[in-house]
Amino acid sequence: MPEAGPPSRQASNYITREGYERLRAEHQELWKVERPRVTHQVSVAAALGDRSENADYIYGKRRLREIDSRLRFLEKRMEALQVVEPDSERDEDRVYFGAWVTLSGEDTDEVRYRVVGPDESDPGQGLISMDSPVGRALLGKSLGDEVIIQRPRGSIEYEIVAIGYEGAGAGPG
Repeated sequence: MPEAGPPSRQASNYITREGYERLRAEHQELWKVERPRVTHQVSVAAALGDRSENADYIYGKRRLREIDSRLRFLEKRMEALQVVEPDSERDEDRVYFGAWVTLSGEDTDEVRYRVVGPDESDPGQGLISMDSPVGRALLGKSLGDEVIIQRPRGSIEYEIVAIGYEGAGAGPG
């Protein structure tokens, strides 16, 4: 049996319950609503005759391929994901997966992020991947810790001023 090499740098398979439910809802919407609607449109367009110049037919078939591709991706990804449930035994003053973290910088206003899995990352909504430079810098840190985050345009220093787990579904504000 060959010896295993070093682990590859790939995305984590962790996800919050809310993130998993969003993926599941997208899958259900595509499977139960979008795909049947587009299938009906394609069959109506096909009944009109010449398919080679029928834009509705051509677009509909392309859209069906896109939907089927996304459905396959979601099914495989959801099988691989591990939902991380909140742990009531955790230290509330330490940053773990799923935490909302408020940071204060010397030259910046406070910012608030939630550390999540890569599949639910949305920086505009304050959801940052645990695999991102910010996520990696925050995990395991405690309230009051100084955090230096390496960015392409230079490093920036923040202090962790709040850590929260209640209302995990709440937004960044």
